[in-house]
Amino acid sequence: MEYVIRLAQWHETFRVAELQAVATAIGADIEIISYEDASPYCIVKLPDEAAARALIAKCILAKDIYELWGHGTNYEEVHADVKQRTPHLWAQYENVQFGFDLDAYVGKRSQAKRVEIIKSFSYVGFKGPLKLKNPENQWLIMERYFSPSGVPGAEREKNPEPLHIYFGRYLDKSGRGIIVDYDLKKRSYISTTTMDAELSLVTANLALAGPGKIFYDPFVGTGSFLVAAAHFGALTMGSDIDPRSFRGKDEERSGPRDIAMLRNYKQYGTMSKFVDAFTSDLTNTPLRNGQLLDGIICDPPYGVREGLRVLGTRNGKVVEPVIIDGVPAHYRPGYIPPKRPYGFEAMQKDILDFASRTLVTNGRLAMWMPTAISGDDLKVPMHPNLEVVTVCVQSFGTWSRQLMTYRRLPEGEVSDTSQGRSKVDNCGVTASEVNAFRRTYFNRHSSRGTAD
Repeated sequence: MEYVIRLAQWHETFRVAELQAVATAIGADIEIISYEDASPYCIVKLPDEAAARALIAKCILAKDIYELWGHGTNYEEVHADVKQRTPHLWAQYENVQFGFDLDAYVGKRSQAKRVEIIKSFSYVGFKGPLKLKNPENQWLIMERYFSPSGVPGAEREKNPEPLHIYFGRYLDKSGRGIIVDYDLKKRSYISTTTMDAELSLVTANLALAGPGKIFYDPFVGTGSFLVAAAHFGALTMGSDIDPRSFRGKDEERSGPRDIAMLRNYKQYGTMSKFVDAFTSDLTNTPLRNGQLLDGIICDPPYGVREGLRVLGTRNGKVVEPVIIDGVPAHYRPGYIPPKRPYGFEAMQKDILDFASRTLVTNGRLAMWMPTAISGDDLKVPMHPNLEVVTVCVQSFGTWSRQLMTYRRLPEGEVSDTSQGRSKVDNCGVTASEVNAFRRTYFNRHSSRGTAD
């Protein structure tokens, strides 16, 4: 059965990826019949109405879904398509309460014309009571007034008549409304680097977060990704090299056991989905090797402001243990371990290696990374045990970042890594020497001042 989905005209490169990921999560086959980045209307094929409702309920970048009754470039084609597709459905709605409406995207219809268009569908023979507000059964006429090749957000040429028309029966609304509840402005605990609610939820969807799954964020910060995964029912845990990020500063805490990040779980009623948060970096993790994680979601630090760090010392210098009042310094409260500069590309490689060791078969890694600086795009990092599922891009004008989603391949299967990143980090001991992205960023923005 074919359905038409009304999408949010926002984050266009993420929309199809989310639809496909949610379909995988609910175990439904989906086929994208018609889609354009510049259009909010997408036609898909799904097994049945139950699958359509389950799909839309989890989607964040969609608005609602309709059973497709017909479509075409003009009303003559639409009516012909409706008469060809749906006569067998008309009888079951003949005597029910119903309503009709019209949605003109980047277009406008007078009230008289809207009534005229709605009356043109009278051949379906509905005899039940017509209700304009909140009817039990709703049909929508959807008109698109601009060419699909147009650029979203750019000024569009106004067309006097729609270029494409869709007609469908309303089934259900999406889960997009939860963005309001998860808005960072309402959240108990955030920081300047907390990922916004919408993209956190989309990231969790692309990683197939769901009940009974274990999700991990190795750069947890204030827990935005984990809160999103917990919303979809996943058990969550995270770590960070700086414990203050998830514990909060001393003045923000009521006691040593007060973890500031947990306030967000309490706020959303998902405390039962919190497993643990601990201090570590990816190269010194206490997690055992073995396939135990269903999903890894993260936005690694880019190292632009301060440079990346991992536990250790510059040049591998060995530090002798320090004893204070008979107690090793690393056992004392407030101890800060030594750290060394760390390359961004080395970090990406370590993340992929970690994912290949710890993800279950078909488990997913969803990882953000910066790209498109001065025309020197960083290639998508590859790993033989991981298959790239999707790459979605969010543009900020002078630079972009992309969300890469990987699938852990079954044992014995190997992905093609020939198109992956070939360059490696330069040797060095300073933050910029080991981080190509940081060097390129500051070269482009040198007028703003740089610091090592």
